[in-house]
Amino acid sequence: MKRYKTISTTFIIVIAGIWGCNVYYLVNLYNSIRANVERDVMTALADADIDDLMYRAGRAQGLSSNVYMQEEIEEYNVPKKAEATTYKDESGQLISIRTEVDGTVVEERAMLSENGAYSNQMVDAMSRQFHVIMDKYIPYDMAVMDSVFRNQLSNRYIYPDFLCVRVVDSKDSVICDNPKFKGESGYDSYRFNINPNEGIYYKAYMTPLTRHVISEMSGVIVTIFLLMLALTMAFGYLFRTVSQLRTIEEMKDDFVSNMTHELKTPIAIAYSANDALLNYDTTNDPDKKTKYLTIANKQLKRLGELVENILAMSMERRKTMKLKLEEIQLHSFVDEIAAAQRMRGEKNIGINVDIDDSIMVEADRTHLANVLNNLIDNAIKYSDDSVEITIAGDNKDLSVIDNGIGIPSKSMPYLFNKFYRVPHGNRQDVRGFGIGLYYVKSILDKMGWAIDVKSKEGEGSVFTIKFSKDEQ
Repeated sequence: MKRYKTISTTFIIVIAGIWGCNVYYLVNLYNSIRANVERDVMTALADADIDDLMYRAGRAQGLSSNVYMQEEIEEYNVPKKAEATTYKDESGQLISIRTEVDGTVVEERAMLSENGAYSNQMVDAMSRQFHVIMDKYIPYDMAVMDSVFRNQLSNRYIYPDFLCVRVVDSKDSVICDNPKFKGESGYDSYRFNINPNEGIYYKAYMTPLTRHVISEMSGVIVTIFLLMLALTMAFGYLFRTVSQLRTIEEMKDDFVSNMTHELKTPIAIAYSANDALLNYDTTNDPDKKTKYLTIANKQLKRLGELVENILAMSMERRKTMKLKLEEIQLHSFVDEIAAAQRMRGEKNIGINVDIDDSIMVEADRTHLANVLNNLIDNAIKYSDDSVEITIAGDNKDLSVIDNGIGIPSKSMPYLFNKFYRVPHGNRQDVRGFGIGLYYVKSILDKMGWAIDVKSKEGEGSVFTIKFSKDEQ
């Protein structure tokens, strides 16, 4: 038993460990996918910025009269060009030195770096230069920015329920608001620098990406969950089956031990009585002869009852067992059984039969007799020195009513279980195998009947056989 518990505990710990590992790796997978999705969002925001610049450039054509053209610049004697040189610093960053006509030297870091793709850096640098020039003359249109941003996200299979973009500075002060914006609470936000010189950013707000990430993981989550569920259910079923088998095994061991003792007792007593008859002169002592023969007869009868119960249980286990149904006149049938039970001399037994002569039932005569004998035998066993039993019936049911010691309420759910015996601390003289009521229930089920019990400690019991399960 100890080894069984150790193995079961080990399996439970292993399954719990597997569950924990799955949860750990799912969390890591979630974080990885979320990082990729967030990177896609930032890329979409950068592409949306370029799309928006193209729209604004188109609008700029209609505003060209408000922009100083080259000819106008010449009229104001603005220098056409300035001198510039470029070099690399220790990190490989390009540094531009520009000398204005007035002698002012301006040092600027180029946006291109040897550590990345030049095409991407060039597009990024050009878009930022566009912002430096265009933002002063062409106003932002947040509706357009929202539209192109949503389009770029849909190209990446990201479909947020809510989305809006605002223009802010480095301190999150609003430069250009969005009428759709209703507060940051409950939304993910992303910042994209569009003008480093002046610290201007696009700040996008959108529905949290959790649902999108979970949908990306749905296949993995469902398969892992189903696999673990199947594993858990299989282990649970196996654990339950093994536990039941172990319980049955222990009950069978107890049954064999108890049966051996029960069989040895009547055999030993009958042997002793028979030995006394053979070895002692009882011819001149009729009383002693009768006494020994009565003892032997009772013990052989007891032995016969034990063997009959065991054989009945063996027959019940055969699933192919067929009942021999016949019409039985219930009153005479029960009266015959009651007469035989009244002859038992160990107690003062009174059995009343209250059944109309017209009641007929279709049943197996042998097995129905065994059922009634079991119920009456239990009523006699679990009673005081005097027992009154009433057997009453009609077309619907048949009841065996006694005034015995009753059944504890805690034992009622297990009363018809195989090998179960009702614990009675004050009835150590009553022995048995715990198979009588199990046999009763099994036979009645095969006949399509049912049985019901009502009992209270100290007030007796009522066992009611219902001739149809529909009558329950």
